[in-house]
Amino acid sequence: MRKRTFIGAMLATTILSVPVLAETPWDGPTTGPTGAEGKTIVVLAADLKNGGILGVTNGVEEAAEAMGWEVRVLDGASSVQGRTAALGQTMALQPDGLVITGFDVVEQQAALEGIIEANIPVVAWHSGSKIGCEAEGGIFANVSTDAMRVSEVAAEWAMEDGGDNVGVVIFTDSTYQIAIDKADRLKETVEKMGGTVLEYVDTPIADTSTRMGPLTTSLLQKYGASWTHSLAINDLYFDFMAPSLAAAGIPGDGSPKAGSAGDGSEAAFQRIRGAQYQAITVAEPLNLQGWQLVDELNRAIQGEPCSGYVTSPALVTQEGLAKLGDSNQFDPDTPYRDAYKAIWGK
Repeated sequence: MRKRTFIGAMLATTILSVPVLAETPWDGPTTGPTGAEGKTIVVLAADLKNGGILGVTNGVEEAAEAMGWEVRVLDGASSVQGRTAALGQTMALQPDGLVITGFDVVEQQAALEGIIEANIPVVAWHSGSKIGCEAEGGIFANVSTDAMRVSEVAAEWAMEDGGDNVGVVIFTDSTYQIAIDKADRLKETVEKMGGTVLEYVDTPIADTSTRMGPLTTSLLQKYGASWTHSLAINDLYFDFMAPSLAAAGIPGDGSPKAGSAGDGSEAAFQRIRGAQYQAITVAEPLNLQGWQLVDELNRAIQGEPCSGYVTSPALVTQEGLAKLGDSNQFDPDTPYRDAYKAIWGK
């Protein structure tokens, strides 16, 4: 049974081409413990309005159903208070395991220590700067692509797309250490390749709906045509820029061109497909990562080692999407579902 509760107040480095036209071999784990029976888990999502978080959560639900587990999804509703309340509810529920998605464990360190002391195994997606096994804060496994490589690919795209005189505005959120690290790598790569970082904008992901419109207008007035590209650590920044760009007479495929260093949301795919104020995203295999989270949690529950698997991202362009039909998600054509089911004995 899947229940969602709304509570108010992200190592392989190969960039896959999109689409993948033929099935590629599975490069993840092939051995591990069989599926534990009759477990109930909680997924604590930082904000289900975030397309990346939603995609991973959907993957967890799909994999848990294959495993035969019950899932309770709690939405932190984009606030620290909401996530704190959700962790309190998790303690009350006493699940067999916890999956956290999309927020840095440092933010909720005290509450998470209580969860771990209660012997509730915790796995995470995009929970800190260390990827893989034994991550910060007692997390059994932090599932993500190589965030630094993702940033490099996005920055390299901007430089190759713009040629000479590339002027970049970078958007990040200093609430999260991984967001700072990704933005720093964007800046480093652009400048190393001869581009100019016009501004490094620190604005909360949670406030993009209200801040990005006025901020875009202000940046256009400040930099004009010298602003050729926008780079952000998450697609969500571009969800709310279009009205201001359109009001300034900029067409959907005009400059500044937008590129995201993650996560590959459905909304981003739609914008890229329609040439509407986003040109690329470096997407993560969100559904696959959901299955990996369930596999890692199964290992933790049974006292087995973490798999250490790190998924590969994909540079998503309009040209690639034109060959994908109506799909608005990067779901690699590897038999990951069958591979995990074989491990679990399902």
